[in-house]
Amino acid sequence: MDQQYRNYGYARHCAQAVNALHSIPYFTADLADEVAPFGITDHSSVYLAGRASALGPVDPAVVAAVFNSFAPRLISERIPTLWDQISPERALRARENAVAAALERLLGTGIVRSAELSEAAKLATVAAQAGALPGRPLYAANSALDLPERPHVALWHAATVLREHRGDGHVAVLDHFELTGVDSLVIDCSSSHGMAKEIVMPMRGWTEDEWSAGRERLADRGLVDAGGELTPRGAALRDEVEAETGRLDRRPYEALGPANVERLARYVHRTVGIAADAGVFPPPLRGFFAPTADVWNAL
Repeated sequence: MDQQYRNYGYARHCAQAVNALHSIPYFTADLADEVAPFGITDHSSVYLAGRASALGPVDPAVVAAVFNSFAPRLISERIPTLWDQISPERALRARENAVAAALERLLGTGIVRSAELSEAAKLATVAAQAGALPGRPLYAANSALDLPERPHVALWHAATVLREHRGDGHVAVLDHFELTGVDSLVIDCSSSHGMAKEIVMPMRGWTEDEWSAGRERLADRGLVDAGGELTPRGAALRDEVEAETGRLDRRPYEALGPANVERLARYVHRTVGIAADAGVFPPPLRGFFAPTADVWNAL
């Protein structure tokens, strides 16, 4: 098999693995416990306290713009009120405390304090520091934060920086293809690779009417059929969006080099699998965030 394809495959799987690692604190009670004393209790507000805090006390329109796939209404109902309850600086400390507790519990002290994890954190940090800043607000905001001292938190932080680098690029690609946030979710949920609509739509704050309007826009473009299934044209566009997102995300992995990308990808994939086996992801989402080792067979 062509080595360039193998290298791309490892980079793609590495991006998937670091995204899953980044998501872990949002599936545990640790972050909710950290912010509960500030009167923050609903799941969406907890999520925003964790993920939007790196941006500082910006207007809800800014958060909606950079998050993209979340309904602006969900965000404006919580921000800026959220920052009256907890400052972004305090929310960032809560996030770091939650990450530290969740990973140590899920992975075990032996893994958290291992030389292998420390090495993975160093590799991920090298990659995270090599991304492109222009047009990437969430990547820039997280990159500007101090690097955590504890290796397992540093690994999570680097995974988050890498996740936001790819995510910011993905938003740019969607805009290029004139796909709104809800449009992109409808396409993804209509494919065999996405989550179920019943999970995604309420989690991102969209109404049934808004979702249907997105589906109608896509149908007018010939991207979904009357039943809401992806057409061949829609599937091809989804593949093109993913390919372009990967192309714009290549700098961190080029900086790391093929051998280290493979090492990091395999380690983070295995680490996420341990957390998944510990029950961090709900059963319907386990395969989405932590696919089996068979993903490597095609490389």
